[in-house]
Amino acid sequence: MKRIKLIQVKGFFRIMALLAPLLLNAYLPVQASEEHGAPVSTVAAVNAEVAVDPALEPVHAEATGHEEEKAGDVIMHHILNSHSFSFEPFGTVHLPALPPFFGIDISITKHVVMLWIVSAILLVLFSFVGAAYRKITPRTAPSGVANTMEALVEFIRLDVAKSNIGHGYEKHLPYLLTVFMFILLCNLLGLVPYGATATGNINVTLTLAVFTFFITQAASLKAHGLKGYLVHLTAGTHWALWIIMIPIEVIGLFTKPFALTVRLFANMTAGHIVILSLIFISFILKSYVVAAAVSVPFSIFIYLLEIFVAFLQAFIFTMLSALFIGLATVHEGGEAEAAHH
Repeated sequence: MKRIKLIQVKGFFRIMALLAPLLLNAYLPVQASEEHGAPVSTVAAVNAEVAVDPALEPVHAEATGHEEEKAGDVIMHHILNSHSFSFEPFGTVHLPALPPFFGIDISITKHVVMLWIVSAILLVLFSFVGAAYRKITPRTAPSGVANTMEALVEFIRLDVAKSNIGHGYEKHLPYLLTVFMFILLCNLLGLVPYGATATGNINVTLTLAVFTFFITQAASLKAHGLKGYLVHLTAGTHWALWIIMIPIEVIGLFTKPFALTVRLFANMTAGHIVILSLIFISFILKSYVVAAAVSVPFSIFIYLLEIFVAFLQAFIFTMLSALFIGLATVHEGGEAEAAHH
């Protein structure tokens, strides 16, 4: 009985080692097929070069480097944006190219498609939740998806918006809820097979950070007025220190959105690189033992960790956005309270 169980466990690990690349959008370039399919003229040219110059390096070293380069190509193809969706081994869907708009390439890419999908899912989801809430009576409570969304909304309202912004947080709550749900769904769809992580594109994270930047500056101007906004840049110091404090405060205005941009982009990109790198270790070494002992278990662990990171990064971006808005709108009398939060 123990021997049968051991054979079943070995078979399970072998199946997982073969299916993991497909489930995580990775595929092994078949180098042997390329060698057999090489044109005769190319093989003859290589043989001629070897015959003329016997000091050339062995071809085996070049083949090894070619295999490593192919692994890197697959990883970068999965990470970077492109004009096509790869559904290996079923085929590739090429997205339509559009003419440049004032010299700017506005062609549809896979990350653009993912943004559309995320937006459509959120519209349908919250339309369903809104319809469910309209049917609720004072004697009933929300259930299912509506109950889950209510818990997330209450969490953002109380623990993020109200705690960091304070008075007047209600006007910023729609933006914070939208950006949290949007980032969370983008992160989760990036973990789905054949999906793409839109938040792994620095253009997407930069755009979200720019939204936070403009909302923060608009809230500060509205709370303090133009004079108070300019005084805020001096950090309340003596005029003799303005030559130092004003440049620091101005730089600080732009380092905040920069931090939002890089943090979200780097965390979502790094996880995918680690997972694909672990998978390719077993293919490079061509070992079932490495696949069963290293690639599969560690890839699953990082994959589960990525699910946690998807929620964490959505929360951090939203929390920091609320914190920046709260620091920009706090009045002089509330600085101690803001520092406490």
